[in-house]
Amino acid sequence: MNVVVAVSGYIIPAVMLFIVIHGMIKKVNVYDEFVTGAKDGMKTVVSIAPTLVGLMMAVGVLRASGFLDMISGFIGKFTGKIGLPSPVIPLLIVRMFSSSAATGLTLDLFKEYGTDSLIGLIASIASSATETIFFTISVYSVAAKITKTRWTLSGALISTLAGIVSSVILAMLMI
Repeated sequence: MNVVVAVSGYIIPAVMLFIVIHGMIKKVNVYDEFVTGAKDGMKTVVSIAPTLVGLMMAVGVLRASGFLDMISGFIGKFTGKIGLPSPVIPLLIVRMFSSSAATGLTLDLFKEYGTDSLIGLIASIASSATETIFFTISVYSVAAKITKTRWTLSGALISTLAGIVSSVILAMLMI
């Protein structure tokens, strides 16, 4: 383990040094290429900003209105029977939209139930095993100008379901 910690401190500087040396060998002006890439990155940020603001606002409204609590109470009646406790439902819903809001919900669950509880374990594993589906689809589709997303949502929902099921199973094995 100490080797991993020691090596990890040198990985990013080594990659940066490799890029500069490779650029020098290929006679590429690395700094100009970096600045050009940074400009393109800023254009991308500006183009996706309205989508980000809309998603963050929607999550805030859902959370503040009590809608998530109402939905989790309803869905929790069914999911509780298969091992998924209702307090985790708002996290799983919000996680599909916003990672930062989901992190806040995860911390709330940790404070209330503890990190080593079934709810805490499911929350932490699910946060790692699922993706911010709607955020990712909307932001990257806009940035990459993708208009044909026929199977994207269904594939993302299936993979999220697999992550949730895995989270419950793994958490139950750990308790």
